[in-house]
Amino acid sequence: MTPKSRERKHRRLRYPGAMAIGLAFGALPLVACRTSAPASAVVQSSRDAAIAPLRIMSFNLRLDLASDGPNAWPHRRDWVASLIRFHAPDALGVQEALAHMLTDLDARLPGFARVGVGRSDGREGGEFSAILYRTDRLEMLENGTFWLSPTPEVPGSKGWDAAITRVATWARFRDRATGCTHIHLNTHFDHIGEQARQESARLIRRRLVSVAGDLPVIVTGDLNADPQSTAYRTFTRDTIDARAPLRDAFLVSTSGHYGPTSTWTAFKAIEPGRRIDYVLVSDRIPVLAHGILPDSWDGRFPSDHLPVVAVLGPVCN
Repeated sequence: MTPKSRERKHRRLRYPGAMAIGLAFGALPLVACRTSAPASAVVQSSRDAAIAPLRIMSFNLRLDLASDGPNAWPHRRDWVASLIRFHAPDALGVQEALAHMLTDLDARLPGFARVGVGRSDGREGGEFSAILYRTDRLEMLENGTFWLSPTPEVPGSKGWDAAITRVATWARFRDRATGCTHIHLNTHFDHIGEQARQESARLIRRRLVSVAGDLPVIVTGDLNADPQSTAYRTFTRDTIDARAPLRDAFLVSTSGHYGPTSTWTAFKAIEPGRRIDYVLVSDRIPVLAHGILPDSWDGRFPSDHLPVVAVLGPVCN
């Protein structure tokens, strides 16, 4: 085997999901170059094209409930881990993850680290909206969690008409491939309170101004709200504190959308018209591909939600 062949093989092994995503979403032109561009721009574009795109996933795992019977977490954890390994996100926001579920994933996802705290006490109690990330691709520089309530710094606080406590976890990452820095925020909105969903969206938009500054932003989450909702419009249409709205990766993917257009299954079947899980990005982030993954094993789903994947690049100022 020649040195170049060994190098190509190494790249394939390091990013095992790149081929899977490429097959699912089609051939992806990473950077479009025009022959009329200045030579320096062509050189920069060539360098950008050589960098693997950033793969982002949002995945509501469904918390561990014995009442789910054959769909309880102990029967699904290996499926969930294998799905993540196969599709190889560089970072994923998970919802409904309990501490022991995250420990299970830690053991099954070598090469990943995570940030986030339990929503009940700011430590290990209750569900996490954690962010898992590949340490060979992303360096975590700073992170935090705040509560979706009028007192966001108070652990366990519940806001407005919400039925239960909700949180948002964020991290500032440096991409080791590009040297660029971005913010990733992951959240899970209340399933009952309409006011809580609207106020949570406004709170997150305002917090991103202070947390992100001028950095590119990625938001993942289960919003428990469809694209006709006020909460969704707050993210994608409203200018808040002079900051432009985010973009729905589903709508702006340059290669279109892959898979079903709903993310809710209830472990039974994909229910039409229930797209409530999202990857949202700031306007400087190119979206190369977007998919809702209908993966199943012999007719059984690994969660009551389908994971969402967006292929981004390059994520730079």
